[in-house]
Amino acid sequence: MNFLKTTEQESHYNDLEKMEVLELLNNINQEDKTVPNAVQKAIPQIEKLVEITTKQLKKGGRLFYIGAGTSGRLGIVDASECPPTFGVPHDLVIGLIAGGDTAIRKAVEFAEDSQEQGWKDLLEHNINENDVVIGIAASGTTPYVVSTLRKCNENSIVTGCITCNQDSPLALTASYPITVVVGPEFVTGSSRMKAGTAQKLVLNMISTATMIQLGKVKGNKMVDMQLSNKKLVERGEKMLVSELNIDITTAKNLLKTHGNVRNAIKMYSKNG
Repeated sequence: MNFLKTTEQESHYNDLEKMEVLELLNNINQEDKTVPNAVQKAIPQIEKLVEITTKQLKKGGRLFYIGAGTSGRLGIVDASECPPTFGVPHDLVIGLIAGGDTAIRKAVEFAEDSQEQGWKDLLEHNINENDVVIGIAASGTTPYVVSTLRKCNENSIVTGCITCNQDSPLALTASYPITVVVGPEFVTGSSRMKAGTAQKLVLNMISTATMIQLGKVKGNKMVDMQLSNKKLVERGEKMLVSELNIDITTAKNLLKTHGNVRNAIKMYSKNG
């Protein structure tokens, strides 16, 4: 099927090499400003995917992101930030990239062209019907991603996607597609730019909204965050001071005793 890849269309700008630095930066910024509006148009699609993802995770399922290149890396970033931010297990949100972990730092040639490897990668994690698999591909044509979602559909696994081309094979394959049309890139075809920014914004929305729905935020605070460094310990102490109206010394002792903000609030309120 032929469709228009707007991510591959000619840039609205030409003679980039003749531009001064300030002109380059201003023009890139002008293009970037269009991305949030494109994401906003996709919110109804994002809503549907968040709702089904929340439902599946409440049933004991997991969320998988799968992609190649920039798209795969963005999925891995979002997945890796869920445990420290929301205190969830490391195997609840999992990012997979064509070419494996080596591809996180260095491109693995032709890895994205495999029609079988994505499903094999999911099988290593014992993929099942409770799980959700979100394919990420700006082009919407990446074989590694599209073929994996087709296999998931055959096995009654919920599929979603994040792509930047309308009516792409990926969008037509996913049960819950998200299409954010950002148009041509500043540097023609460089989808790590606007398309990558759009994917990052959508990933933020999916994981954050899902975790809130799962009860991982209280008020507007990350009460389940892992206290893995001094900054986060201090943030936890300030949360307790604010939430419980106590002094900082009491907060420090509570946090040290109970290990995280939620438990400290719960035990203080119970004993108070």
